[in-house]
Amino acid sequence: MPPIHAINTNIPAPNTRSEETPWNLILVNKWNTIPDNYEVELMELTNGQSVDKRIYPELQEMFDAARSENIYPIAASGYRTEMRQKSLMKEKIAEYKGKGHSQEEARTKAEEWVAVPGTSEHQIGLSVDINADKMKSTGNDVYEWLRKNSYKFGFILRYPADKTDITGVIHEPWHYRYVGKEAAAEIYKRGICLEEYLNKTSQ
Repeated sequence: MPPIHAINTNIPAPNTRSEETPWNLILVNKWNTIPDNYEVELMELTNGQSVDKRIYPELQEMFDAARSENIYPIAASGYRTEMRQKSLMKEKIAEYKGKGHSQEEARTKAEEWVAVPGTSEHQIGLSVDINADKMKSTGNDVYEWLRKNSYKFGFILRYPADKTDITGVIHEPWHYRYVGKEAAAEIYKRGICLEEYLNKTSQ
C-alpha cells in the first residue's frame, strides 16, 4: 500500500519531557496550556501536513493497516503553528458574527469548535485530524475503523461524544491523539478520555 511519505524538517530537537509526564502524555486543553519551552521536531507528509517525528512510524502503520482493509484515511490536519491557530479562531469568529452574533457570542461559539491558541493539541504535533479519501472511502467508514482500531497503534479518539464536559471540546470523530500503545489500550478498554487516564479532570 502507498505510504504517507515523509521528509525531515530542520527544527530543534524535542525538549518536552517533564519529571511528571512523558512526552506522549502531555495534557493540553483549555485548562492546561502548552509549556513555554515546548519544542517539536517535525516530519512533513507529502500532502504538506506535518506531525511530531516520533509518532510518524505508528501513524504510517495505522494508515497501512486501514488500507489493507480497503479503508483509505488521509491526514487532513496535523501540526499547526500558533499563528495558524490564531487565524482559524479569527475565521470562526467572523463566521459567527456574519450570522448575526455579537463579538462575545461569536467568540464563545467559535471556542466550541476551535481551540484557543496555546491550548490546541495540534500545536504540539501529537494530534492528527483524519478524514477519508472520498474517492475510495466514506468519512463514516474511516471514523468507524479508527474508533475500533486506532488504539492498536497508540492513538485515541481524543474527544468522545460522552466526555465533552471533561475535555471541554465537542465530539470530533476525526481528531486522533498519539499517547503510545500502552496508554491507548487502557483508555480504549476503560472507555475513558485522556484527562481521566491522567486523573486530571478537575478544572
